[in-house]
Amino acid sequence: MSSEEQMPIDTKTIMEILPHRYPFLLTDKIVELKKNELVRGIKNVTINEPFFQGHFPGHPIMPGVLIIEAMAQVGGILAFKSADVTNKVGYCMGIDKARFRKPVLPGDTLEILLKVKKVRGTIWTFTGEAFVEGKLVANAELMATIVDK
Repeated sequence: MSSEEQMPIDTKTIMEILPHRYPFLLTDKIVELKKNELVRGIKNVTINEPFFQGHFPGHPIMPGVLIIEAMAQVGGILAFKSADVTNKVGYCMGIDKARFRKPVLPGDTLEILLKVKKVRGTIWTFTGEAFVEGKLVANAELMATIVDK
């Protein structure tokens, strides 16, 4: 089996992997995936996002916690595809060293890159970065686990 998946992975396939649904599915597409190594995902940020109605009306920015959630979802796809599991669910176990460097605005395309730092059993540790137009907007270290539903 190749360590690289057929790209891109579209929203329909993402919904077969992750349990998230609108408005909590924050990953639109996976454009690169190397099992047990890294994953690159895309989140298209539109003015139609429900959080923009209440998050700084008149000056809408994407909440930082949702950028982290998008990172976690992209990392979950990497973990599920690498471990080749089904009928499981991933839980976030930890967020460390999160930093928000620039606001993410309606119309932005958020590119999320996660790299595997360590895998120990069902526990995964990632370093994550989010970019808009090649500029770093957020980064964090994430820890997750895969468990039975």
